[in-house]
Amino acid sequence: MPNLEAKKALVAEVAEKLKASQGTIIVDYRGLTVAEVTELRNKAREQGIEYKVYKNSTLRFAAKEADQEGLLEALKGPTAIAFCEADPIAPAKLMVDFAKDHEKLEVKSGAVDGKVVSVSEIDALAKLPSREELIAQTLRGLNSPIQGFVNVLNGTIKGLVVALSAIADKKKEEEAA
Repeated sequence: MPNLEAKKALVAEVAEKLKASQGTIIVDYRGLTVAEVTELRNKAREQGIEYKVYKNSTLRFAAKEADQEGLLEALKGPTAIAFCEADPIAPAKLMVDFAKDHEKLEVKSGAVDGKVVSVSEIDALAKLPSREELIAQTLRGLNSPIQGFVNVLNGTIKGLVVALSAIADKKKEEEAA
C-alpha cells in the first residue's frame, strides 16, 4: 500500500497549498502547445505563482480537506491550478491576461482567501491594480495633502518675506529722504 500512502501525502500537500494560498485559479489548458504551457509556467514562476497540473481526483480530495468544496464543479476535464501565497490578485491577473492572448486557456474557477469566486469575479479581480500599484496610489494620496500644506506654508512665508522686504525698502527710502 505504499502507493496509497503517497497519494494521501499528495492530497495533504495540495490541501495545505489551498489553505495557505491567498489566490487560487483553476484553468483548462486543453489545446495549449508545450511551448505555450512552458511560457505560462515561466511567467507564473516570475510572479511567485505556483502552476501545477494534478489529477482531478487529487484536487477533489484536497478541496474537500481544505473546506473549498465550491471548487469541485470546475474539476472536469484537463485541469491545472495556480496558487499564490503572497498576492490574491496575481494568479487572476496572470491567467486572465494569458487567456486573452491564448484563447485555448479557459479560466474555470478560483478562490480568494479560501472563498470560492466565479469566473466573472476573477475577471473583475484581474482588472484591479496590483498590490504594489495600490500601495503607491495610497502613498500618493497620503502625500498629496502634506505637499499642498507645505506649498501653502511656503506661499505664506514668501508673502511674509515680500512684505518685510517692502517695509525695509520703504524705511530705507524714508531714511534717505
